[in-house]
Amino acid sequence: MQYWLVKQEPAEYPWDQFLQDRGTAWTGVRNFQARNHLRSMRRGDLVLYYHSGEERAVVGIARVTREAYPDPTAQEEMWVAVDLAPIRPLEEAVPLHVIKKDPVLCEMALVRQSRLSVMPVTETQWRRILELGRTSLPIGNNRP
Repeated sequence: MQYWLVKQEPAEYPWDQFLQDRGTAWTGVRNFQARNHLRSMRRGDLVLYYHSGEERAVVGIARVTREAYPDPTAQEEMWVAVDLAPIRPLEEAVPLHVIKKDPVLCEMALVRQSRLSVMPVTETQWRRILELGRTSLPIGNNRP
């Protein structure tokens, strides 16, 4: 299993809308490195949902439900999308300023490559975000 983080402007697609929709196609990624990360996602991988913009915080947990396929919003064939479904919100959002100061998290791609919209997260970083967010996954959601 791999762990990921995706970023979204809450004004465009907030976590609450994602929950209400019960899933979405993650389309519109137009950065080569982020696209390559989408291509590496596997069904069952776990994803941190990050609100960018003014909020700048990890707010929820999702799962990859469909691996990379041609992005229906792209005119060029090289872009891909994946499908994501929400699992649960974090009990407490984990803001970027906390992530930057945490010795386990300060080397995250989120800090080092702040403009990247899709990025890998190590298992250690994943566990630390959940700890800071006072959130645990039910046993059935720990594995695909």
